[in-house]
Amino acid sequence: MKQRGFTLIELMIVVAIIGILAAIAIPAYQDYTIRAKVSEGLVLASPAKTGVAEYYVSEGTLPTNNTQAGVASPGDITGDYTASVDITGGSAIITITYKTESKITGKKVTLTPTTGAGSVNFECESPSTDGILTRYLPPECRP
Repeated sequence: MKQRGFTLIELMIVVAIIGILAAIAIPAYQDYTIRAKVSEGLVLASPAKTGVAEYYVSEGTLPTNNTQAGVASPGDITGDYTASVDITGGSAIITITYKTESKITGKKVTLTPTTGAGSVNFECESPSTDGILTRYLPPECRP
């Protein structure tokens, strides 16, 4: 009677292939989950973007803080991974500060408004100081 089955070398090859695939997939998945957490802050900043745009259209200048833009105070705009959303300065830069996730805790993303032709557009970027690493930024924020 002839026996059938896999040889030891065939099993070792399959285990090696699975190990290589896992070594590639796990870091990519970790970056993906951090990007999803960063996206939360961008979603929470949407009312601030709307407030800045509405203030600009009605007043002709950019607001200097959250109150002028008609949005909640920075510490009140929070989420599971977002510590605050703050509108600062005469240029109405929206700064999103993160918490909870070790790779982004205390890190920031900024949305800088540019005005023209009665509209406001926002440029998303990571500041050079305390900014989130480029690989964790959503595609619309990457240089």
